Amino acid sequence: MYLEHYGIKEPPFSITPDPRFVFLSERHRDALAHLLFGIGQGGGGGFVQLTGEVGTGKTTLCRLLLEQVPENTRVALVLNPRLTPAELLETLCEELHLDPANARGSLKALVDRLNTYLLDAYAQGLRVVLIVDEAQNLSMEALEQVRLLTNLETPTQKLLQIVLLGQPELRDLLARADMRQLAQRITARYHLTPLDAAETGEYLRHRHRVAGGTHFPFTAAAVARIHRHAGGVPRLINIIAERTLLAGYVHDQSMLDARWVDRAAREALPERPRRLTPLRIVGLAGAALALVVAVAWWWPRTATLPAASAASAVKPAVSTPAPPPATAAAAALDAEALAQRIATASSSLQPAWQRLLSLWQLPTASGDVNAASACPPVLAPGVYCLRARARLDTLVALGRPVALRLREGAHTAWAVLEGADAVNLRLQLDNSSLDVERLALERHWDGEYAALWRAPAFLAEPPRADTRGAAVDWVQARLQPRYLPAQAGPAVFDAGMREGVRRFQRARGIASDGVIGPETLMALAANDDGPRLQRERE
Repeated sequence: MYLEHYGIKEPPFSITPDPRFVFLSERHRDALAHLLFGIGQGGGGGFVQLTGEVGTGKTTLCRLLLEQVPENTRVALVLNPRLTPAELLETLCEELHLDPANARGSLKALVDRLNTYLLDAYAQGLRVVLIVDEAQNLSMEALEQVRLLTNLETPTQKLLQIVLLGQPELRDLLARADMRQLAQRITARYHLTPLDAAETGEYLRHRHRVAGGTHFPFTAAAVARIHRHAGGVPRLINIIAERTLLAGYVHDQSMLDARWVDRAAREALPERPRRLTPLRIVGLAGAALALVVAVAWWWPRTATLPAASAASAVKPAVSTPAPPPATAAAAALDAEALAQRIATASSSLQPAWQRLLSLWQLPTASGDVNAASACPPVLAPGVYCLRARARLDTLVALGRPVALRLREGAHTAWAVLEGADAVNLRLQLDNSSLDVERLALERHWDGEYAALWRAPAFLAEPPRADTRGAAVDWVQARLQPRYLPAQAGPAVFDAGMREGVRRFQRARGIASDGVIGPETLMALAANDDGPRLQRERE
């Protein structure tokens, strides 16, 4: 009922795991990469374990994973793991469209049926994956049965990949001594943590934008308060934000500040009981003792005060004038204000490119600016230029200043992105520094950007598949150990490295094709020396 009031087409903060609303923070991208690795590693065997607190997005990632599985993959998804070993095997058969009718209740018959299916799938070049959600609810007997399923194998590889999703209790369960056989077979582990304060703002804006919103209804203080109440847990963020929107609608508020968030949080979240810990008891006892001592010392003195002293005691003191409040920072430009600035800005490339060159401490003479604005792949030895298209989140994650081509009607202008926080961006446009709302920028920017970056001169020729050399060594050093296992000997751009490149690309929001092109090289060099985006408004 509040959709029209806020100018949105559908509820933006529903707690149902709709993949359209998925916001992938860097840790969510890493988690998804781990799951895709678990499915894509073929006959590598073992388990992949993903854990996280309630509401951090495990089930949503699972649904997103199911949309990205390779065509040659067959997936069995178990959502209710409170099953006996026999029921678990029967569920697995049903998920794989096997009729367990004549084998129900018999562990041997069910395992034989599965083994026959898995061998047949292997012969057809298919991969079979079992995903168990809420795996912390598996009984010890069911967990042991899951472990035994990994014994189904050929002489060269395992026939079944298993992915376990669960709450932190799953880690505790698998850390038990009697679970060491299963724990030793876990080849990839990842623990999904809540969003930080900046990501909470990005998350709220992303969902609001997907719902069709154009005017973000939360102030910066409200976003910070939502993060504080929710602790960065996406499900709680949704609950608080939804209730805040409803409260604002009832009271005819178009912009919602921290007061509305506090009110919504009190209504939506359970009250947290304050426990009297030993430390709190000692503190309260100390405060009470101090109060008694103070009263005992002060009481007789007040009873014997002379009249003059008593009169002076009640005389109001002359107050010191309070310092004037600090001047508020200029409000960030909305879409309409930004449109006016673009319309009056120069369409010349010169100011933006001169600024970009100066940030990289490169020559800014007229000839150098003209050469840079053409954006040749190699601007100078060890200096590269890239002109492409990307999402704003990808560029912010890169963390480097870039030139953006802005549009207002038929007029275009180039601005340099120099800073970003959860709410606003900082641009340099026509030699002026502007703070701009993220949503306002996206209404006047179609994704086109240009960037400079530095790397060794031997990267002028990007590495090609199945080659060796300094460029391949450089790539390997930046992929290890997070995206590529450490290995001895000369680096080779083989299938293993291509998979590591794909994982890195997925984590950075780049097309995950396993090809090391200029965009991937620039992202690999992002942590090297050079100018950085400002993360907070100064």
